[in-house]
Amino acid sequence: MFALADCNNFFVSCERVFRPDLQGKPVIVLSSNDGCVVARSNEAKALGIKMGAPFFKIKYLVEKHNVAVFSGNMALYGDMSQRVRWVLEEFAPSIEVYSIDEAFLDLRGMTNVDFDMYAKYISQRCWKLTYIPVSVGIAPTKTLAKIASKLCKLYPKLNGGCYMHRPEDVEKVLRNFPVEDVWGIGRKSVPKLMALDVKTAFDFTRLGEGVIRNILGVTGVRTWKELQGIPCIEFEEGFEAKQSICVSRSFSSEIYDVGELQEQVANFASSMVVKLRQQYSAVCEMVVFAYTNRFKDELPQTRANLLVSFETPTSDHRCIITKAVAATRELFEDGYGYKKAGVIATKIVAEKNIMHTLFEDTEAIERERKITSALDAINSTFGRGTVKLAVQGSGNIKTSSENQSPHYTTLWRDIPNVTVK
Repeated sequence: MFALADCNNFFVSCERVFRPDLQGKPVIVLSSNDGCVVARSNEAKALGIKMGAPFFKIKYLVEKHNVAVFSGNMALYGDMSQRVRWVLEEFAPSIEVYSIDEAFLDLRGMTNVDFDMYAKYISQRCWKLTYIPVSVGIAPTKTLAKIASKLCKLYPKLNGGCYMHRPEDVEKVLRNFPVEDVWGIGRKSVPKLMALDVKTAFDFTRLGEGVIRNILGVTGVRTWKELQGIPCIEFEEGFEAKQSICVSRSFSSEIYDVGELQEQVANFASSMVVKLRQQYSAVCEMVVFAYTNRFKDELPQTRANLLVSFETPTSDHRCIITKAVAATRELFEDGYGYKKAGVIATKIVAEKNIMHTLFEDTEAIERERKITSALDAINSTFGRGTVKLAVQGSGNIKTSSENQSPHYTTLWRDIPNVTVK
C-alpha cells in the first residue's frame, strides 16, 4: 500500500496557523511582486477567485468581501512543510517528498493494519502537532492514493483519511473522476482523450493498452495500469537531484543602475548555490540573464543573457557570485530599465563525480571549501543571509511584498509574543 499526504490549501493554512482569527474567512496568497493568486481558501474559491488570477483584476472582490491578502512567505511555508514531514516520518519506514505540500509514504510490508483508521490517525496527528489540515489517501498504487487524498477534500465526513482498495469502490470513484484531474495526464493529452469520448478515469481504463501507448507513450501506460491497481511508478526514497536550477525574480520597478542590478543578481546566485549544496551538487555552466519590461512598448527593449563556464565544477559561493556579477556587468546596457533578472545552473554534476585537473591548487580548493562550510554553518544556525558577500548589499530582493506575514518560525525577531492575563 501507498499513502499520499496532501496539505489542504497549504499556503493559506500556514498563514492561519498564526492567524486563527482567519479560520472560516476568505484568504488568498499572492505570488512574488503581489502579481497573481497562488493559493486560496475554500471561502475565497466560493467567491469565484480563480487560481492564477491577476491581483488587480480581483481587487474589487477582495474589497467587497473583506478578503485577507498575504504576500508569499516561502521561508515560513518551507519550514512548516518540514514540520509536517517530521510528523509523517513517524508513520512509514520511507517517505518520498513530492512537493512542498505533498509526500508519499511507503506502507508496503505493513500487515494487520486498519488502513482506513491509519489514514485518519495520520491526518489527526498532523493537525494536532502542526495545525495544518492534511488529507491522507491510502491505496494499492500511488496514482490511486492521490485520488483517495482528493476525496478527503471533497467529503469532510471522511475526517481527513480515505482507504480505497476494494475493486467495486475504486470503479465507483473512477466513474465520476474527471480524466483531466488524473495524476500523470497532462493538459495537452486531454483533447486527444476527449476525441475518443474519454471523459472519466474509468473511461481511460477501458481503452486498450496499444491505444494508450500510441497517444501517451510509456508514461500513459503506467498511469493506465496504476488506475487498475497495478503498481508501476517507483517509490523514490529521499530526493532526486535537479538537473538545472533557476533563481529569478521580476522587480517591483525597473532597474537602471548597474550596481543595483549586480546586487540583485548576486543574491540570486547565492540562493542558487544554497540549492546546489543542499543536493551535494556542483555547476559546470550557468546562464545570467536580464530582461526589460515587455509590457511597456514605449521603452527600449532587450533580452540579454550570457553563458558562464567553470573550468572545474564548483559550488563555491565566492567563485559563483563573482562570475555572476562580472557577467551582469558585461551584459548591462545604459538606458535600459531591467524588470527581471536571474541565474540558471544548466549543467549540474554530483560533487562526488567532479574531475579535478592536474594543475589545480589543492590548498586553495581546500581553503575555499572550509570558508564555504563555515558560511553554511553560520547561516544555518543564525538564519540565511547572516553572513554574505559585500556585493550582495542588504540581501533584499527588489520585490513588492507589502502584505507579507512575519517569519514566525525562522527569524528570532519575528517569534510571536504571547501575553497571558
